[in-house]
Amino acid sequence: MFEKILIANRGEIAIRIIRTCRKLNVKTVAVYSDIDARSLHVREADEAVHIGPSPSPSSYLVHEKIINAALAQGCQAIHPGYGFLSENAEFAAAVVKAGMVFIGPSSEVIAALGDKISAKNIAMKAGVPVVLGHNLPIVDIEEIRALAAEVGYPVLLKPAAGGGGRGMRMVATPSELESALQSAQDETRKAFGDDRIFLERFIVNPRHIEIQIIADQHGNVVSLGERECSIQRRYQKVIEESPSLAVDAALRSRMGEMACALGREAGYSNAGTVEFIMDDRKNFFFMEMNTRLQVEHPVTEMVTSLDLVELQLRVAAGERLPISQEDVSIKGWSMEARICAEDSARKFLPSTGLITRYSNLRGKNIRLDSGVEAGSFVSVYYDSLLSKVISWGETREKARTTLINALNRYHVEGVTTNLDFANSILNHPAFITGELSTGFIEEYFEEGEAKIDPPMEQLEAMVLASTTVYHNRKNLVRESLKPMAAKVGLSHKSAQLYRYVVKGNKNIFEVELQGQLSSPDWRVRINGTEHSVVVPVFEFYRRRLKLSIDGVDQYFRLQYRQNFIWAAHCGISRILEIYTPREWELAQYMPKEKKGASVNVLLSPLPGMVVSILVNKGDRVYRGQDLVVIESMKMECGVSSPCDGVVENVAATIGKAVETDEVLITFTT
Repeated sequence: MFEKILIANRGEIAIRIIRTCRKLNVKTVAVYSDIDARSLHVREADEAVHIGPSPSPSSYLVHEKIINAALAQGCQAIHPGYGFLSENAEFAAAVVKAGMVFIGPSSEVIAALGDKISAKNIAMKAGVPVVLGHNLPIVDIEEIRALAAEVGYPVLLKPAAGGGGRGMRMVATPSELESALQSAQDETRKAFGDDRIFLERFIVNPRHIEIQIIADQHGNVVSLGERECSIQRRYQKVIEESPSLAVDAALRSRMGEMACALGREAGYSNAGTVEFIMDDRKNFFFMEMNTRLQVEHPVTEMVTSLDLVELQLRVAAGERLPISQEDVSIKGWSMEARICAEDSARKFLPSTGLITRYSNLRGKNIRLDSGVEAGSFVSVYYDSLLSKVISWGETREKARTTLINALNRYHVEGVTTNLDFANSILNHPAFITGELSTGFIEEYFEEGEAKIDPPMEQLEAMVLASTTVYHNRKNLVRESLKPMAAKVGLSHKSAQLYRYVVKGNKNIFEVELQGQLSSPDWRVRINGTEHSVVVPVFEFYRRRLKLSIDGVDQYFRLQYRQNFIWAAHCGISRILEIYTPREWELAQYMPKEKKGASVNVLLSPLPGMVVSILVNKGDRVYRGQDLVVIESMKMECGVSSPCDGVVENVAATIGKAVETDEVLITFTT
């Protein structure tokens, strides 16, 4: 086993690798850029080396800086994590040339499988089924028109290099083809320095099923079961689980055999993932192979009780696999939610800023892989992934409810996250019954909200928690000001009846509370239905609240926002207006806020760098037309016009950094 390794990554995956290295008594060296100097992974490692400015092309992506740091610290190997240089064949070769071990497959295998066209050829040689398409790069638009007509619409344009969904475009009709090809080439050229695109038939509403394999340098290849990764936005995963409801034992065995055959054909060693798409008849087709550890690897670890990072290290050190295929068994069910700094209500645009409040998760059958803490700064320079929350249960339903309760307790403030969006997916009826496909989010959600109304019992639980907190906080202050209350801090009056009216979006709730501050036991009536509630005394100033409602423990996140309470529970978030009956009566006579006039200013929806301006002063534009392209967190976002009009002034300039709500363009309408 190695004595010391360098981790060429950051954030939660760096910390995850450090955790296994500690267990194996392997020393770790972290690398960091300017903006990461105080990051958690830097403190967790045994040693740390500064490698340059904040932008990744000047730090984490510079081969020489990473290799020189490893050599200077006396490392025997480099673990690339995922992202950055993890699938870079040139880097893997340079590590070996420098006399160290690259913890992953060989550079030749990375190059062969990282090129999707080459990977597809290897899959066909191994007897793995592939999607109908054209397995050569597209040369020009006329060629692609002819090929698309032959394959049949819809078609999928895929970059030959890279991964993570970048550069992929689904084309439904011939009229969309030219613009889709142009944008696909532009994005993949910037992301991977390679604009080769190939074409294949797009399978409508497929499931995304992937097989984890591990292989040693002695020809042994083992599959570790499947992961269901169908819940995606922009081809990037949000919720993953293992096993899959769509895969039975026979299908799991067949898919595992195909994945291992591909690994053997490629001469693979170390951890890797073979990704398939599956149609509604359970026919599966090879999509690509990721030659690295996957973000979602924890769900496989939870159901197999294996440490994939440990296996990676042992295989890279030349050891034989300590397990055979017969040793692998799947026990229970595991689910993972990726928590990202992004705004699901604004088309998942990245969010940046300082994390002002943060709570770690603990509990039975819960795992948190996190790269942040209170005080961490989320910048525009790197991926938006902050952490992963993983659950385990004896059944899928137990894993699901365990993860829901964990997300109800998980608390991140200061940046906008997708936490409640992920939780709302877990609570959606279609997810509960396993009706999954890669189009799940588009089908069931709009602007970050489920298209169906949330269950009334969950809304009522939020109202109950918020009203109880509102009432008790208000009365605790009042009691503390009384002279006789100074000694005991609480009133000893008999239980009284209090009435409130609560408004949340379009819902109105009539609430009656009966109890006293010195007792945790309350009776609450909401719209005529009575509940018994156990309220922890003196817990009303926390941002997280645990209540027992009718004997069931439930968790809430609460914040005071001006005169109202913002509450989150089971993926639902609401600002709740709480009134006494008299206040509610007066509120009906207050003047209603008028809607503003049409917007004639284009504001930046996110922080980032302007990479393209698509219009000039004097141009006529139309509502919804993309006018500016901004790059943030390795993603390009088109910013569309809010109105029909004529460009009056272009304030944005290419190469300029902009902040959220900064003026980009003004119009005359």
